[in-house]
Amino acid sequence: MNKQDLIARIAQDTGATKTSAAAAVDSLLQGITRALKKGDAITFVGFGTFKTSQRRARVARNPRTGDAIKIPKRRVVRFTAGKALKSAVR
Repeated sequence: MNKQDLIARIAQDTGATKTSAAAAVDSLLQGITRALKKGDAITFVGFGTFKTSQRRARVARNPRTGDAIKIPKRRVVRFTAGKALKSAVR
């Protein structure tokens, strides 16, 4: 399922137009992005939690040449599935 499929499903399930469903999906994604940029965690009870964490700096190898490459530390997004989502997927 991609974003357009999700918008169509929301419009169908709620009886809303695709335009308003698209606005709702865009607003949700922008809200999640803004919160993660600030370092906040987003929790949807039963679905899961989005949060950021620091990945430490490390040295890796270029597989073609074998040279060492320094990879700087960075912030990454992590998702942990909730209990209801895990049991629904089983």
